[in-house]
Amino acid sequence: MDNRSKTICKVLLPAITAAVFSTGSYCQLSATGPAVSLPEAPTTVAAMPSFNVSSFRGGAFDEDAASSGGAAVQPHSEQHGGLVSRSVRRILKDQKGLYPAPFQPSNFKWDAIALAGTAGFLVADHHIENRLPGGHYQLWQDTSNIAIGGLAATLGGVWLYGVKTEHHHARETGELALETLVNTFLIYTPMQFIAGRERPGEGNGHGDFLRHSAINTSFPGGHAMFTWAMATVVAHEYSQPWVRVLTYSAAFTVTLSRFMARDHWSSDMWVGTALGLGIGTYTFHAHCDPELSSSCKRHYARVFNSKSLAKSPLGSWPNAQPTEAYRNQ
Repeated sequence: MDNRSKTICKVLLPAITAAVFSTGSYCQLSATGPAVSLPEAPTTVAAMPSFNVSSFRGGAFDEDAASSGGAAVQPHSEQHGGLVSRSVRRILKDQKGLYPAPFQPSNFKWDAIALAGTAGFLVADHHIENRLPGGHYQLWQDTSNIAIGGLAATLGGVWLYGVKTEHHHARETGELALETLVNTFLIYTPMQFIAGRERPGEGNGHGDFLRHSAINTSFPGGHAMFTWAMATVVAHEYSQPWVRVLTYSAAFTVTLSRFMARDHWSSDMWVGTALGLGIGTYTFHAHCDPELSSSCKRHYARVFNSKSLAKSPLGSWPNAQPTEAYRNQ
């Protein structure tokens, strides 16, 4: 990894992690947060004889049902704060679900594809590496930095727009992208320590494992892993073809350029891509709001039509129970 990439990683990763846990009260109002209960109504109501709840229309006491003439109900999350603890709980719950996810029967087909590809590339790594064109290494690294920086800056702009304008979809996109990066980092880091693989050009040139004791190693491809994770969240939030083409093209550009710069073996990039796609998809479906994106709505429609819902981790996720408006659509 070149000095510029190391500097970017040292600056961006702590900043991203800090941003997830310091998004402020805007995040507390997010539609993706855990379902909360409103304070209990008073047992007596002064100057209101014959109080009859049935006379009110359905949804009158929902947080979003405050009339223009009355004061809005203060959200439970604002009353109790706890943004940091909420974020930590979400991350820990994601990690508890991500690590055993490959062992769930529904994911076996994806496991087979990932493992078969990994085995094939591991066998062919040295052969592929010897046939790559030489030169222009700095150009490839610069291309990678521009692509990943552009995608990250775009997501940052979307999140700031959502915070400033109270645009729930844009805010959810930014928040889930940040949370996905944290989830990715928490999986990427131990894998780097465990694998300890030599980069092309290091050691005997065969990409041996268990040779390093730091996180700046070859396996898995970190740039590919983080970029595909971000791109996957965006592609799920906005399913328009042109959005998917742009985001996935950026991720592919990063993957290809880091490989052409001889920073990673082909198997590193394959595994990084697969993990990024998986982590991004998992995090999105764990916390997305089905009323904000068609991809989330289709996902929940399949889940709630499945008899296996009771056994699924979805049952404990914040948005596992769609609103009544969504049920009636």
